[in-house]
Amino acid sequence: MNEIVNEYIESMIPDRTDLFHEMERFAEANNVPIMELAGIEALLQILRIQKPKRILEIGTAIGYSALRMAHALPEASIVTIERDPERFQTAKEYIARIGYSDRVIVLEGDALDLASCTNTMGPFDAIFIDAAKGQYTKFFEMYSEQLADAGCVYTDNVLFKGLVAEKEIENKRIRNLVAKIKRYNEWLMTNPDYLTSIMPVGDGLAVSIRRGEENEKA
Repeated sequence: MNEIVNEYIESMIPDRTDLFHEMERFAEANNVPIMELAGIEALLQILRIQKPKRILEIGTAIGYSALRMAHALPEASIVTIERDPERFQTAKEYIARIGYSDRVIVLEGDALDLASCTNTMGPFDAIFIDAAKGQYTKFFEMYSEQLADAGCVYTDNVLFKGLVAEKEIENKRIRNLVAKIKRYNEWLMTNPDYLTSIMPVGDGLAVSIRRGEENEKA
């Protein structure tokens, strides 16, 4: 998105709580990836419309997005997965401080290994994928089986700072990662079981809904 437009949108976003500001500063100081402001505000607004009761998040980091969702959706409970022990502990501390330990459950481990565990906690009305970008397709395939009939899958970073639209990327590691994200996007958009829209907000947010009988020919 045009940087000037993005700055304008962010300037219009209502102020967050002191704890959320603290988490944003912590993330910036410690190079912890959290959702961009415009992106998470868009996600929260869609979730307010959807009104999910149970949410599964793949990729907790320090718990920022999980707590923002819990704060915006007082009726929702959230299960979130984090494989990094230090970030897992930091998330637990922030969750306890805000008083959401009864509504936000953090599981420590690799999301590729925990599907059987979360399966006993679902089905989920919303699934939010925001972990290892190279594993997005596997995450979607594994966890969409736990999605409620009318549920939605949300995926962050699908535009990856606009690099998915670049033809030449010098850095080999970044080039390979971008290629994986592009393949994921193409797979999502052509998936016969889901209708997907990619929103150019934040770092790119994909919204996927399961095709029902009324959407079979859409």
